[in-house]
Amino acid sequence: MTMLDPRVMHHPVVLEQFAKRQADIQLRVADKITGFAGSMQFVYLHAVVFAAWMLFIEKSPWPTLTLIVSLEAIFLSTFVMIGQNRQASFQQQKADNDYSNVDKLLEQNTELTHRVHELTKDLHQHVLGS
Repeated sequence: MTMLDPRVMHHPVVLEQFAKRQADIQLRVADKITGFAGSMQFVYLHAVVFAAWMLFIEKSPWPTLTLIVSLEAIFLSTFVMIGQNRQASFQQQKADNDYSNVDKLLEQNTELTHRVHELTKDLHQHVLGS
C-alpha cells in the first residue's frame, strides 16, 4: 500500500488498515514485493534476464530457467493470494463500518421523524384547539 494522499479525506477503515500495514514489517515487505511484481519494471527486468539466460547462460531446452520461473510463479501467486485476502478483509471491515454508520443514521432519522410527528400533532392541537 502506498502513502495516503494527505489532501484526500480517507475513510476511517482505510486509515486504520493503512496504520496496521505500516506497523507490521511482514505486511510492508509483502506490499513492496506485490508493488514491484505488478509493475512494468518487473516485466522489463524479466524480459532482459530471460533473454540473457537463454542466449548466454544455458542452452536449449533451459531446464534451470524453467525451474527458476516455476518457483518464482509459485511465490508470486502466493503474494497475489495474500493481496486478495487482504483486500477481502479490508472490504469486509469497510462494509461493516458502513453498515454500522447507516444503521445509526436510520435510528437518528427515525427519532427525528417521531419528534417532527409529535411537534406536528402539538401544533395542530394548538392551532385548531382540538
